Amino acid sequence: MTVYLSEYIVPEAEEYLRQRVQVVNTFDHIEEIDGILLRNIPVTAELMDRAPRLKVIGKHGVGVNTIDVAAARERGIRVVYTPTSNADSVAEMTVALFLAMERKIPEADRNCRLGSYETIAPLSLIGTEIGSKTLGQIGMGNIAQRVAAILHKGFGVRALGYDPFIPAEKAAARGFEKVDTLEELLERSDLVNINVPLMESTERMISGALFDHFRPGAVFVNAARGAVISEDDLYEALVSGKLKAAACDTFVSEPPSPDNKLLTLPNFIATPHIAGSTAESLARTGMEVVKEILTVLAGGEPTHMVC
Repeated sequence: MTVYLSEYIVPEAEEYLRQRVQVVNTFDHIEEIDGILLRNIPVTAELMDRAPRLKVIGKHGVGVNTIDVAAARERGIRVVYTPTSNADSVAEMTVALFLAMERKIPEADRNCRLGSYETIAPLSLIGTEIGSKTLGQIGMGNIAQRVAAILHKGFGVRALGYDPFIPAEKAAARGFEKVDTLEELLERSDLVNINVPLMESTERMISGALFDHFRPGAVFVNAARGAVISEDDLYEALVSGKLKAAACDTFVSEPPSPDNKLLTLPNFIATPHIAGSTAESLARTGMEVVKEILTVLAGGEPTHMVC
């Protein structure tokens, strides 16, 4: 069996894979490849057609938007992923971004380095506590549930949730009060977070007139996929004051280029898609995706299957 791997996974997981199959890092002999392990590379229908032995595509992570899942399904190719392995890491990063915005930590650090302050506790750095605030969570999956649990148990934050596919009783079991529209969620929330996969129905999900529904003083985090929001509309909302602040770990073009106009704003925090990048998360994810691929190649049933 031969598995394609060209991107970093933890050495322990790579070694575990190499002990059991041949590992290649090019498609020079794509006709001999039985599995593909990817983090970011695209896997298209055209590529699948060039790989007649391909049995499984494994995503190191959650989002499968770079894989043509419909084409894989038509060809009988299994697609596996790791939907729970990085939930803690992404959730902790999300909470950190909320705290950084509400306490103006990037601004304070930047101006300390510039020697801008003549006194301690300058008035420009008066922050906001998040205790007793309301979280508006778009999507109620594994990461979202962890974000809500940290904020509720640690800070007393109340959690609202929007997901048209989850009934109210199931939402409650996950720690959310379900709301029926995005508009209502935004109008009732102080902290807004989005955790949805990128697909046709979620592309530019937060855009246009929806920004008119954010509560005054609200802050927003996107650590899902860049294209689930309109970056242009987010910029306008931050400039106009419709949003107090925003933080993005994901962008339409990654990593974000220096000419991305969001990076010019003092009330915007950017990070280069690192929410899931902790030592613990990468160890879990690497071993899990390797074992899922090997299970399929051995004729077994994987635990986390997209198709």
